[in-house]
This record gives sequence, C-alpha cells and structure tokens, in this order.
Amino acid sequence: MDQLKHRNEAWLQASSIEQDVEKLFFDITFKHIKDMLFVMKVERGLVFRYLFANESGLQRTELTLEDMGSLLQEALPEEKANELQQQYEKVCREKRPVQYRDLNVYADWTFYGETILTPVFNEQGEVYTVVAVTRDVTETVLREDALAENEERYRSMFDHNLDAILSLDKDGVIIQANPNAHALLEQCKNALVGKSIDELMNAQDYVTFSRHFEQTLHGTATENFDCRFHHPSNKEINCQYKIVPIIVKKETIGAYLIFRDVEPQMDQIRKIRHMAYHDQLTGLYNRKKLLIDMDRTLTEDAIRTQRFAILTIDLDRFKYFNDTFGHSAGDLLLQTVADRLRSVVSEEAVVYRQGGDEFILFMFNADKDQTTRTADRILDAFQEPFVLVGQETYVTPSMGISLYPEDGDDAEMLLMRADAALHRVKQKGRGHYQFYKLNMSYPMANVVSMESHLRKALVRGEFEIHYQPQVNLLDGKISSFEALLRWRSRELGNVSPGDFIMLAEETGLILPIGDWVFEEVCRQLAEWKRSGFEPVRVAVNLSPKQFQQHDLPQRIERKLTKYNIDPGRLEIEITEGAMQDTEETIQILHRLKSIGLTISVDDFGKGYSSLNYLKQFPLDILKIDQSFVREILTDKKNAAITTTIIHLAQALGLEVIAEGVELVQQVDFLQQANCQKAQGFYFSRPLHADEIQEQFLLYAT
Repeated sequence: MDQLKHRNEAWLQASSIEQDVEKLFFDITFKHIKDMLFVMKVERGLVFRYLFANESGLQRTELTLEDMGSLLQEALPEEKANELQQQYEKVCREKRPVQYRDLNVYADWTFYGETILTPVFNEQGEVYTVVAVTRDVTETVLREDALAENEERYRSMFDHNLDAILSLDKDGVIIQANPNAHALLEQCKNALVGKSIDELMNAQDYVTFSRHFEQTLHGTATENFDCRFHHPSNKEINCQYKIVPIIVKKETIGAYLIFRDVEPQMDQIRKIRHMAYHDQLTGLYNRKKLLIDMDRTLTEDAIRTQRFAILTIDLDRFKYFNDTFGHSAGDLLLQTVADRLRSVVSEEAVVYRQGGDEFILFMFNADKDQTTRTADRILDAFQEPFVLVGQETYVTPSMGISLYPEDGDDAEMLLMRADAALHRVKQKGRGHYQFYKLNMSYPMANVVSMESHLRKALVRGEFEIHYQPQVNLLDGKISSFEALLRWRSRELGNVSPGDFIMLAEETGLILPIGDWVFEEVCRQLAEWKRSGFEPVRVAVNLSPKQFQQHDLPQRIERKLTKYNIDPGRLEIEITEGAMQDTEETIQILHRLKSIGLTISVDDFGKGYSSLNYLKQFPLDILKIDQSFVREILTDKKNAAITTTIIHLAQALGLEVIAEGVELVQQVDFLQQANCQKAQGFYFSRPLHADEIQEQFLLYAT
C-alpha cells in the first residue's frame, strides 16, 4: 500500500514536472522566440486552417487569437492568402520542407520574411499539419540589395568604361577584361582571360610596367605611363596606362590595369606640331623651324669642320601682282613658287617660307661654288612663266646669300647678313643674287625709327631733288632730265632711296612725298624759265600707289597752272608694275595725256613686259632697264634684247632712253643701234638744281 502510495506520489510529481516543462516550452515559444511561429491544420481538399500562432506571429501579422481556427482565406487578405496557399500546397505535394522569401506589407510596417514550412505526417504518412517558422530578414535583404547594387555599379563602370580595363592577379595573369579591352586589342570575349600581361606588351615596355606593377602591389596607384600593346595585325598600339591596386580586407590581391589608345591624341599632337613648324599656305617649314634647325646644326661638333649656306629669296614686284590680281591669285603664286623651289633644290637644301613673299634655303655641306650653281638654277627655273588666272606671268627672284663660317657663327647673324645681301640686290636692280660682303649695311635696321624720321622729313625740309641729264646720242645735246629724290636726314644722314622709297610706299607716305616732288619740280621749271634758260623736260617717277589716285590728273594740272608750266615740259615716268589693270591704266593715261604730259615707261623689259600695252597705251618714251645695258658688251642675249627694244620703239614712233650707261663702249653700242638718248654716270651723276644750272643749261637766245 505504501509502495503504491509512493508510486502515485511520484507519478503526480512527474506529471506536475511535465506540466511545468510544457508550460515553460509554451511560454518560450509563445512569448520569447522572436521568430514567428504558425501551425496550420491540413484539411481535405488542401484547405489550411490556423491552429496556433505565437505572440511574435500575432504581433507582426496583425492576426489575433480569435483568428485561430479560421481558414487561411478567412484570416488574411485575398492576395496574401493566395500567395501562402501556393506555398502550403507545395509542401503537401512534395512532402518536404519548403523555404521562400516574401515581402510583407502592413499598415504600420513592412518587412521581408524568410519562411520555412515543415510538414508533420500522421501514421498514414499524410501531411496533417504544417509548421511555419518565419524570420524577419529585412536587414539581410537590404544589405544584399546594397551589395547587389554596388556590384551592378561596379559592373556598369567596368563594362561601359571608355577606357580598356584588365583585372590582374598578383602574378599579372588576367582575371577579367572589359569590352573595350577586347575591342582595343581585337580579342574575342574571354580570349584574354588566363593570359599573362607580358604576352600582350612590347618587351621593352614590359620592363617598365613590371616595376610599376610591383609598386602597385604594395598599395600605391601609379601615374600615367606610355606603352605599346601587340595587335593581331602585327602592329603595335600606342597606349597610356595607369595601375590601381585591388584591396580586399586590407590585403592587395591584384590590380586593375587601365589603359587607352592615345593614337588619336598622337595624331592631334602631330597636327599641332606640324602647324607649329610649317607654313599653312605652302606646306613648307616656317622661320621657327629654320631657327631650330640652324641652332641644332650649329651646336653639333661635326659642323665645325663643315660649311653651309643661307639663301634669302624675295619675289620681285609681288605686291604689285597681289594688288592687281587679288590675294587668291597671290596665294596660288606663292604655292607654285614653293613647288618650283622644292623641285629645283631637291635634296641638297631645305626650303622654308619666312613670310609674305620671302623664302629661305638652308643648304647643307655647301661651299660658295655649290651655292652659286644652286642660285643659277633657281634663276633659270624662274625663266619659265607661271600660268595663273588664265594667263602667263613672269616673276623674278632676288637672292641674298650668307656662308658659314665666313659670314657668322650664329643663326641670327647669318640671316641678317643674307638679308643685307638681298637688300643690295634690290638696290642694284633685282632679279639676281649677291653674296654678303663686309661693307654691306643691314637693310632698315630699325624700320620703326626710320618711319618716324620719314614722317618728319617733309616738315623739316630734309628732301631734295637731284637731276640727272639725258643726253641726245646723235648731237650730244641735253634737253631733258630725270628728277631723283634724295633724303638728307638730320639723325640718319644720307639715306639711300632703296631704303626709304619702299618704306614710303608701304606706309602710304609716298602720297604726300610724291605731291611735294611734283610741286618742287614745277617750281624749279618755273624758276629756270624766269632765269631765261632754254626749255627742258623733266621726268618724274610715279609710284604705283600714286598711280592709283583717281584725282591724280587734277592734282598735277593744278600744279602746272599754279606755276604756269607748259605741260609738255613735265614727263610722267611709270613702271610696268603699275599698269597691270589694263582698263584702269588706259583711262588714267589718257587723262594724263589729255593734259599734255609726256608718258614714259621705266625699266622696260623687266617684270611684266607686254607688247600688247605698247599698242593700247598712249606712250611716248621707253626707258631700257639698266640691267640690260650693264651687260650689253659681255652678254649676247642682253645685247640682242637691247637692240630689239630700240628697233621696236622706233617702229612704234617712241623715243628710247638707255639707263645706267657707265662706259664709252656702251655709248658706242647704243649709237650704232640708233638709240636716241642715254643717261648714266658716264655722262653725269644726279646733280643739285644749282649744279645743273651751271653745267648744262643754256640761256635762250
């Protein structure tokens, strides 16, 4: 009996413990577990009814204790109930646990849940209940989304980057390559993966790359460097690269090689460099390149035992051509001249365009004899006409030459002395060449200063007119003179006309100076007339710019009237270069002729000679250029040309005057050719009006 009593007491005690454990388990499940717990009864036809929900499940899903015993569709909104229905049915069909994630949206909050549905089987092996455990994984999902977004950002940056990118491991093996890397290296997708970077690089450049790569593996990104990558077409691609370390958990596990094709930039750089050192019109090197080449040549030790020459070339009367035919024709002429110079000098010299109509030849390893032969070939080349704007045009070059080392040991000195020689050529008649000599002065060393003095010269009375007699070769009498302008500057002394006339033309000062010359000549003619001297004719040179003045005839006529001068005593001397616009020239010449003036053409046979204007223009006199007269005794061609001009003029009823006569043999030649008049140092240098009066003028009887 006692034993039974003890057994009952033990059973009661065990039953009490079991109840306490069950109560503890229920409390833990219902109140303390944060995961949501649901138990669903499976009824016939796969209908699911709530049997149990712990406190966390009731709070988060807005279910209540009253909902326990309700069907799924009764306790939840239709859309949510349908989603869960599918998951529960899957558990029953497959008879295995099912896991899924879903978004749960409620009035007060929203969370991502991760649910495990576990089937509970009866003795027949059928699922009669399903236990659902749902955990709030919102933080995990958001973190995964952030990681996924970062991955997408990285992938977008990697795949769509305009630069080519290779991901390398620590051994330099390619792990990844973006599309631009494949495109640049023309490798198919994934063909680069697994290759070592040294297989793609120029061997010499890889040595430098390796040093940079090693530096990057220590955690330091590199600056930009140049390298060459191999291309399937056996060419090399010029690229610029930088290397960025890949650091994961504070450890460098590899590097990104970021590179781009710099060939387009190289092309641009080459274009900029070409523009910096080339003349855009002719394609020749420019003065900047010339100075660089000369300086480099002069610094080379080897040049100390060598020689070279500088030829400065200027096109005669280019300005007149430009003004007559327009700048487009002028540009075309410069381009054609550039081509002709290149073809003449071939490989023995480099041709540069200094600017305007000036070109420079840099002749390597050239002595004076070689340079002379080259200069002669250039002159010969310019004997051929330039066919421009539908007609043949003749252009002559003037050339000044300096030699290294005789004429200087630096670039500027050699160029200045070549310019000085060129200046002397222009003074002596143009159309030939001259080597520099020690007694040559530099042309217009200070143009700005000279222009300033030239502007003051008229006011200060620094100009003078000298008169050179024109001798009748038949009887030795003198009835005409040429008026020549002279400038005696207070600061500069006697300035050569070759120095200031061109400057006056370029600055427009030739117009007031020209007016003064006409005024002074008319005044002097009036004075000689009052003094009772025999009437003489004076020729006044007319510049192209003066010839373009529309009121020129009226200006001259007013001066003739002012001093009561017979118009036949004034001769207007124009150059061929001023007569290129035929229609306008005819009009102006006829207006001058209608006044009663005598018209002469200076320097006939040079420049733009045309027999056509001898027929069209109302001319009276031809003046044979002194360059022909100078060589009539030594050059058969010049002698023939001079004789032809004389016979042509006589046939047209024109008077002929030969300029630059210095020798008695020249006088004899001209007399035999029946030339009417001559002037030059053989007869007299240009003289002041008082000297002319004393030596040549006779009182009228």
